Amino acid sequence: MDGILAVWKPEGWTSHDVVAKVRRILKMKRIGHAGTLDPMVTGVLPLCLGRATRVVEYVQERPKAYEAVLQLGIATDTEDLTGTVIEQQSSVDVTEFDVREALKRFEGEIEQIPPMYSAVKIEGKRLYELAREGKTVERKPRLVTIHKIELIDAQLELEHPKISFSVVCSKGTYIRTLCVDIGKALGVPAAMAHLTRTMSGGITKESCLTLEQIEQLQQSGTLSEHLIAADEAITHLERAEVPVSIGRLALQGQKVGLEHAGIRALDSEAGKLIRLYNDDNSFLGIFQIDTEAAVFKPVKVFSA
Repeated sequence: MDGILAVWKPEGWTSHDVVAKVRRILKMKRIGHAGTLDPMVTGVLPLCLGRATRVVEYVQERPKAYEAVLQLGIATDTEDLTGTVIEQQSSVDVTEFDVREALKRFEGEIEQIPPMYSAVKIEGKRLYELAREGKTVERKPRLVTIHKIELIDAQLELEHPKISFSVVCSKGTYIRTLCVDIGKALGVPAAMAHLTRTMSGGITKESCLTLEQIEQLQQSGTLSEHLIAADEAITHLERAEVPVSIGRLALQGQKVGLEHAGIRALDSEAGKLIRLYNDDNSFLGIFQIDTEAAVFKPVKVFSA
């Protein structure tokens, strides 16, 4: 079975738990997920099956979308409500105008310091392992991109107000940290109360199946009808086509001339990755443009 299975991850499950469950259902080992979700987070978790595991790294590069709820007046050591409260403010006075202005400040390229409870490695050790030992270490800020952030709802009358917002962001963005930083912009402690991933690899909730549905479809022999082709999840890479006769050479792992796709080396970007197809629409794989040699070089070949 080859392709991408879009799973709606339930709350309380790790991404590894979901992969293990689907491996048991499908009785296959070659499954990888495209982007870890914390146990408390629900939402879109693309699983790459069989040969589709070869595109995991490219699927992960695409922007992701979330709907988050942050709670003002509370800060925790994990930056979400699963952690230990380290700061509390009983009176929070912010307006919807304040919230909208604060959110605007985070659009574009921003710096984030990875939370201590994260899988980032420092000197060979995961930050969350150090955090569990009661240690805090210096972390270098990372650049991430917030493509879009919008207010959904603001329950400001609560003792600890809740703010719901949607965000489209780059790989590596910590929404927990974004919630904390929005609180700082408002001048109050904050923590993430809830998070749902609504898009990953261009895949949305509408394409997702629950674990129960996957089990039922597998038993009925119709699960393969719900798989997404590997190349459909990497449409952010440009497409090029070559004649079938040239495509045969590409499938053998050979370099093929750019001119076969009607591309001139002068007009090309050196090192760019593209999706290469036969002119009968058969996906050949991921190839890289070599402008000096005026060829497509194979990176990931999807032979029949």
